[in-house]
Amino acid sequence: MKPTRRTVLIAAATAAMLPSSPAVAAPRLKAAALQPYASYWYPDSLPSGTPGTGITWRSLKSWRPADDPDLAFNAATVPLAPRFTPTPANPTARAGQARIQSLVSFGPTAGNPSQGAATADYYALTHWAYIDELVFWGGSSGEGLILAPNAPIVDAAHRHGVPVLGNVFLPPVAYGGQLQWTRDLVQKDAAGRYPLAERLVAVADAYGFDGWFVNAETSGGNTALGSAMLGFMRELKTLAKAKGQRVTWYDSMTVNGSVSWQGALNSQNEAFFQAADDMFVDFRWTAAKLTSSGQRAGQLGRSRYELWAGVDVESNGWNSSVNWDAIVPRDKAHVVSVGFYRPEWTRNHLPADGRGPGAFHAADDRFWTGRSLDPSRPDGTDVWRAPAVSVADRSTVTELPFASVFNTGHGLRWYEDGKVTSDKPWNHLGLQDRLPSRRWVVHTDGQRPAVTFDFEDAWRGGSSVLVDGEMDEPAVVDAYATRLPITADTVVELTHRTDAGSVKVEVAVATAEPSSPGATPPYTYFPVDSGSTWQTSTVRLAGLTGTAHAIGVRLTATGGAVKWRLGGIAVREAAATPAAPTGFRITAASGADLRLAWNPGPGDVRHHTLHRVLPDGTRRFLGGTCQPAFFVAGLQPEQGEQTTRLDLRAVGELYTSSAPVTVTHTW
Repeated sequence: MKPTRRTVLIAAATAAMLPSSPAVAAPRLKAAALQPYASYWYPDSLPSGTPGTGITWRSLKSWRPADDPDLAFNAATVPLAPRFTPTPANPTARAGQARIQSLVSFGPTAGNPSQGAATADYYALTHWAYIDELVFWGGSSGEGLILAPNAPIVDAAHRHGVPVLGNVFLPPVAYGGQLQWTRDLVQKDAAGRYPLAERLVAVADAYGFDGWFVNAETSGGNTALGSAMLGFMRELKTLAKAKGQRVTWYDSMTVNGSVSWQGALNSQNEAFFQAADDMFVDFRWTAAKLTSSGQRAGQLGRSRYELWAGVDVESNGWNSSVNWDAIVPRDKAHVVSVGFYRPEWTRNHLPADGRGPGAFHAADDRFWTGRSLDPSRPDGTDVWRAPAVSVADRSTVTELPFASVFNTGHGLRWYEDGKVTSDKPWNHLGLQDRLPSRRWVVHTDGQRPAVTFDFEDAWRGGSSVLVDGEMDEPAVVDAYATRLPITADTVVELTHRTDAGSVKVEVAVATAEPSSPGATPPYTYFPVDSGSTWQTSTVRLAGLTGTAHAIGVRLTATGGAVKWRLGGIAVREAAATPAAPTGFRITAASGADLRLAWNPGPGDVRHHTLHRVLPDGTRRFLGGTCQPAFFVAGLQPEQGEQTTRLDLRAVGELYTSSAPVTVTHTW
């Protein structure tokens, strides 16, 4: 084991080591009584001594959903969306072969806020199109070993069709692991059942995520313990399957109960692979081991792509030395799948004073798309084989109405209708839109403009898409791969603005797939007016029938270098306004901190937004969430207020808002 692999797992000292800790430490100390955090537990018995500051020791065995005061804040509400695979963006990206698992630590085990925080410095991943399974990585001997992912992460992942797994981590002895915790996990009741298996499935069901990643790395076990773990895994998988959940096993404990990382599928771990849906193959793999592992999986009647070959990028990111041909060769079928360990390096490697959202997304795009920053034009000289080079992207844009304001889930400010309604930085992945799956494909015979998420201005949320550069030929930017029905009433709405230069703007809609991977879809173009202020253009798709397979924008410069901004896109028939929530109430208050709850109205609601109404009547954005509860920290009276009015609105898929409901807080 490389020491760097445990930087997130060393007992309670974790909180001081993670780059994200300064953003969450202050609110935790300030509002410990009310601030909800992602949940974490020990299997049963607790450590000796007392927990560190801000840490609560809990037993999973004694957990009951009815007794969980933070359940409303932590339970995801967005269902797992179905995905489809469009024609790949380039000839080397393949469908139906290697998949990608991503093991990510979003924050300290005991200090991961349930609903975002007042900082833009966050791992706001957006390249969901290449990911098949996200693991909420973490756990430590001094805080807790079993982690349930927080709701914003699950909601964002589900919107993009990605299942999210909680983490069961039984740490090595060198990092405080105790064999008793392994025994606690696999204990049996009087009926011979495994009560903690049932409890894990109940947690995932109550919290709305998709299963568990099980990593047993505490040494000292024997054959009896190995047998008990195998029985536990079999029961966990059976119970999970009945609830539509999944289980992934980490290549660590062997069938004889010892911890011995194999770096392969072999006789020492085959039984555990068979008791799980997938297995993460430890980093000790070689090309020969992966080849034999894939063959062995086939002999078992399993897919070789149910094996994730571990790729450790925690320390070096795209500079990591990886034998890509052993996993995803260019000239033959992929051997196994890819398991990225800690790709949040794209954020963590940036200097503390340089982690603005723009810098983060530039690095994250480089990691997932490659040096060319255009998945339709991979850079063949790039030694980093980015996922977009090998793996076909997926999309979930299949139903009307569909809309996006290109919100990445964090920002420097909050915008509504192009105006700033909060000048505070923020993050909340649950507010993230369904984002373009292939970023950024630009079709042009001339100079390619730069395309990025931009955080200096937006129509709604925290970001917009900025197209910037000299364009000597028309440039078509692919926005979304879709499977949207077109009827006589279907319209496309584009909210956009020209910041510099002069440009002709056309909405591009294709009713068929491109002729080959990487080719331009067979678009039909519809001109719209453009100007220097935000405007929403509505296009009726005259002459088109069937299904929209792709939606984009064609830009033709008509004077000077262009800066053009896309703030929103929608495809709809009739517009609809969501019903207002009811029962808006304050459920707890402590000084300047409030817990709020409400009952969502009937019908489809994307999320809810909370505003403070100031004495002069203006509204200040306080936050948004997909959950029916919200925590507000640090609220203070202004201008001699005796009471403060809070307004809550439901927001629909088209970003139309309900009438507000109000609650008043008396100071």
